[in-house]
Amino acid sequence: MSTQITITLPDEIYQHAERFAKLANRDVASILADTIQLSIPSVRAEVNHLEPVSVLANEQILALTELQMEPEQDSRLSELLERQQAGTITDNERPELQNLMQIYQEGLLRKATSLNEAVKRGLIEPLSQ
Repeated sequence: MSTQITITLPDEIYQHAERFAKLANRDVASILADTIQLSIPSVRAEVNHLEPVSVLANEQILALTELQMEPEQDSRLSELLERQQAGTITDNERPELQNLMQIYQEGLLRKATSLNEAVKRGLIEPLSQ
């Protein structure tokens, strides 16, 4: 199944994609679709149930700025990352590592989005540069 959309790209981006498509002997649309597919990480279905940060109450925003992985998940993630680094991770542990990394990355994005919203609302001061 495919969904057709219309987007406006800066001329420079389109020309870049057009040159690449010509070099690869493909159409621009397929190049752009593949690029988007490879650029956007997968997200668990559970995320669909989360309300956008922009509609949350101030207290909820502030709570999300402190978001952390569950301690058990964090500990297991560290363990699996160490095993991966050491080359001792098993084939059965790889999907678990991938799942925990996805949870970590989704949480980090949610936390960053909340921090941005908290600064916009004046709930916290921006970091000094």
